[in-house]
Amino acid sequence: MVPLSHIKMAGATGIVTALHHIPNGEVWENEEILRRKKEIEAAGLTWSVVESIPVHEDIKKRTGNYQSYIENYKQSIANLGECGIDIVCYNFMPVLDWTRTDLSYEMVDGSRALRFSMEEFAAFELHLLKRPGADDQYSEEMKSKAQKVFDTMSEDQKQLLVSNVIAGLPGAEEGYSLEQFQTVLDTYKEIGENELKNNLYQFLREIIPAAEKAGVLMAIHPDDPPFPILGLPRIVSTEADALELLNACESPNNGLCFCTGSYGVREDNDLSGMVERLGHRINFIHLRSTKRDGNGNFHEADHLDGDVDMYAVMKALVKEQEKRKQDGRKDIRMPMRPDHGHQMLDDLNKTTNPGYSAIGRLRGLAELRGLELGIRGGLNL
Repeated sequence: MVPLSHIKMAGATGIVTALHHIPNGEVWENEEILRRKKEIEAAGLTWSVVESIPVHEDIKKRTGNYQSYIENYKQSIANLGECGIDIVCYNFMPVLDWTRTDLSYEMVDGSRALRFSMEEFAAFELHLLKRPGADDQYSEEMKSKAQKVFDTMSEDQKQLLVSNVIAGLPGAEEGYSLEQFQTVLDTYKEIGENELKNNLYQFLREIIPAAEKAGVLMAIHPDDPPFPILGLPRIVSTEADALELLNACESPNNGLCFCTGSYGVREDNDLSGMVERLGHRINFIHLRSTKRDGNGNFHEADHLDGDVDMYAVMKALVKEQEKRKQDGRKDIRMPMRPDHGHQMLDDLNKTTNPGYSAIGRLRGLAELRGLELGIRGGLNL
């Protein structure tokens, strides 16, 4: 855990957090919201963004008690607005919030990063999970590579791969067997891309009016990784996906969490262009970089390295913020977090949440603030 006092020392001014102790689907009551808010403010910081109010799986599938969960979600938004918190990030990814095969990938400099290996993931699906239908979704070449990976793994390595993949499952710390994991996947057998999109758009049409009334801006996080896995549909992976979502519910309160790391995994996403075209609906920003190898594998790079042209992205974001000021918009804050970071220095000797150690993100924050300052100076802002 990173203390609030350390975050303050890092130069941050706001906190991105959530009420993780409240079970998915339950209402966030004012008392709980204010307790967390006061704790943050006592450290000289502000609660800038909620990430996330989790979307219950029943809502994504529109099954079971989904309508009551939607009502609870709307009430949580209303309560946050009453407590003065005006941005909520969320995602609509089925089952897993994120997926990696290695949570401690050693970089050349000795730091450690998150990594996704397609060969290892195929080995997981085909030989460990043994997901029905997985064999049809991989090429013969990839199946051969997965077999070689599996054949060289020890039992401990196999168990580590399973725990790494399942780590992205909400509540994964409670422990899931492969059988339980497959049972959860099976609940999406009849839900494809179109069905999931329709369910998301129906959800938005119900919650966005509540968000407008409460003065809360919603920001959807893209798929991570932004391509289909485990037979599950992906619907927020490209610029076209984002535009379709925004058009499905025309409101400034229906916006994007612009995560350069997730969108950047796809070579066909023009990140700075996305800011220029969709920037007026960006309500929250994750700045991180990923490095892909052209074979479906990628890892978390340094914030100013990798495949993300962070200079071009930052310049486009600065221009968007200045445009908002000129247009007299109220939402000029555009909160940003240096998302993910390498485990490095003293943090290598600590137990940390994957991607969320303090020092790696401190480095990212310093680099990104310097980049922003340089751009603003160059633009005479």
